Amino acid sequence: MEANDNFMKQALREATKAYHKEEVPIGAVIVKDNKIIARAHNLRETTKQACSHAEILAIQKACKKMDAWRLEGCKMYVTLEPCPMCAGAIINARIGELYIGAMDPKGGAVGSKLNLLMDYKFNHTVKVYQKICEKECSEILKSFFKELRKKKLD
Repeated sequence: MEANDNFMKQALREATKAYHKEEVPIGAVIVKDNKIIARAHNLRETTKQACSHAEILAIQKACKKMDAWRLEGCKMYVTLEPCPMCAGAIINARIGELYIGAMDPKGGAVGSKLNLLMDYKFNHTVKVYQKICEKECSEILKSFFKELRKKKLD
């Protein structure tokens, strides 16, 4: 699990970048053959685009890098459980393994609210691993939203 922790820490670095941009701090990295081929963080506020989630941006970068839309043999590490849109993109990109930091009881689509990757039969199956560096992934989100609430009160 040490390699998984290392890749999740790289996703956390991306989440920290988002935090500093006042974006919800979620980061993602995509790994192929034990090397990071793409990294991204949330940019919805910056781009004013609903689809600028870390997972979507990382998938786009990985597709460009591999010059293919199929990311077979790739693993994604993401600091927060993907939403339905991102879970669908993970399936469609043919990512083989998904490593999740913190679960999202309000909007997660990989086990919390629903499980698109396990409860439905699609043409591609994704292996899912949960709660990798969970404490760190949860803490950055809690800290962000605590600061946001404080700013709204000021």
